Amino acid sequence: MNPIWLRTAAWLGAALAPAGILWLLAGPAAAFALLLAVVLGLLAHHLLNVGRLDAWLRAPPDTPVPDSRGVWAHLYSALHRRRRLVNADRQQLAQDLERQRAATQAMPDGVVILRDANLIEWINGVAEQQFGVDAERDTGMPLANLVRHPEFVDLLDRGESAVPLLMPAAAPVGRMLSVQLIPFGVDHRLLLSRDVTHVERLETMRRDFVANVSHEMRTPLTVIHGYLEMLADDPASIGSEEGQRFIAAAQEQSARLQRLVADLLTLSSLETGSPVPAEERIDVQVMLETVAREAQTLSCGHHKVVVDAGPAAAIVGCERELHSALGNLASNAVRYTPAGGRIRLFWRMEEGQGLLGVQDDGIGIEARHVPRLTERFYRVDRSRSRESGGTGLGLAIVKHVLERHQARLDVDSMPGEGSTFTMRLPSRRVMRAETPLQTTT
Repeated sequence: MNPIWLRTAAWLGAALAPAGILWLLAGPAAAFALLLAVVLGLLAHHLLNVGRLDAWLRAPPDTPVPDSRGVWAHLYSALHRRRRLVNADRQQLAQDLERQRAATQAMPDGVVILRDANLIEWINGVAEQQFGVDAERDTGMPLANLVRHPEFVDLLDRGESAVPLLMPAAAPVGRMLSVQLIPFGVDHRLLLSRDVTHVERLETMRRDFVANVSHEMRTPLTVIHGYLEMLADDPASIGSEEGQRFIAAAQEQSARLQRLVADLLTLSSLETGSPVPAEERIDVQVMLETVAREAQTLSCGHHKVVVDAGPAAAIVGCERELHSALGNLASNAVRYTPAGGRIRLFWRMEEGQGLLGVQDDGIGIEARHVPRLTERFYRVDRSRSRESGGTGLGLAIVKHVLERHQARLDVDSMPGEGSTFTMRLPSRRVMRAETPLQTTT
């Protein structure tokens, strides 16, 4: 049986028992008077608690549940238990919501919750920065009034986007966003924004790379194809002086293609993070003299190539890669130095660091070009580089080799006066000539 009815029956029993005794002792009038008093008392008690319950229901949510006795004590106790359960659920929901908001705030992407008419309901910190809005100030405002990019406004008007929209970010300047709008719930939309600047740059680099490689290969292939067509049209001319000139030109262009492919493979290996080969002790004097002979061969005797070895020393690293880097600097010096010029390969110590480089008195480089010299296929003088057989990848290879050896490239150049390219090696890679190489296994 319901506890309320049990308590009510107990109250009635407690009232009827004295009334029956009073009936026997004093008659029915006295018994009815007692019963009436009990009923009126119960009625007053109930009315008082009904009023207290009504006042509690109208009070603020945190108002304590009233206390009472009897049946009402049981009811108030049940309300108190229910309120504790509701508060616990509410607290759990608040904690879950706070965790969700904290997780959304920690996301590297921007998140905006929009309600009717694209009003901002909630926005995380990343989206605040990307769209240039303020959560405190702009919550409840139409997002289209704050971000006026035409294509973005059209996206908000459509209400959803199957394909993400690319648009510039408000800050930092120069960043690109990929924005997508997703409907959810009733009259709500989720706006997601992601910084894709790096991806866009990589895609631009990829397109430029393909275009540059295609352009670099087109010229020699066209030359080779043209000469081969001439020789095919007149096979008898192969043995003639003109035919030999055609063959020599075709061989020169095929060698240029071979150099381009070799540099592309080297650069690909360096950029994909292939493991650094086992470090070895490199005699600086020997490497300088070897590269100097190669530069003299490339020069065909048109330049004076000298070696300034400085103090006897050795460096630790990959000889093949460092030789390639120094060789690229030397070959660039030959290509950009007019005949009769002087090219110096040098080594010196400075504050414990090793400085290995190439100096020339060639045409020099304008300051505006220097920051871009290590970009793939970037050339200061395209016609001169192509005429001399350059691939446009040499300094890009130098850059990656030095990064793998924790070194850097310094460039000092003046138009008309020449250039100095210096590979600055960290002190831990430099040792005295007589110091044995320490290896670890």
